[in-house]
Amino acid sequence: MTAPATVEYLYGVDSSVADDARFYEPPRVVKFRITKKTPKRIYYVRRERGPGDIETGYVNRQQIEAAGEIYNHGAGGWWAPDFHLYLNPPDLQQHTKPDLAELKSAMAAAHPDRGGTEEAFIAARQRYERARAATPA
Repeated sequence: MTAPATVEYLYGVDSSVADDARFYEPPRVVKFRITKKTPKRIYYVRRERGPGDIETGYVNRQQIEAAGEIYNHGAGGWWAPDFHLYLNPPDLQQHTKPDLAELKSAMAAAHPDRGGTEEAFIAARQRYERARAATPA
């Protein structure tokens, strides 16, 4: 009995935006199955609409292996999940909403009357003001 062949993937990011903000979905990693590797190119499945109906794409193998990622201008546009491809799954850190109460208490703790320095207080106040301005009311 032979072992099944290892399946390799390229990775992209689907960050499509809905027309209506109520239906927002955070970006997600999309896997593209590699079908063939040659010395110059890596071929992958862009879309599989059904059995036997496969759309393939390719990227420059030397460039993606050297950098770990590549911009694929053959993908059709910047909005396509395979426009920016990676050899390994990318880290999609979602920015969390700043905690204004925590920033305010850090600002108070850095105040010179409480043992802090003027520079530390100014820096803490700037962080608090930026977060407050960026947070919707």
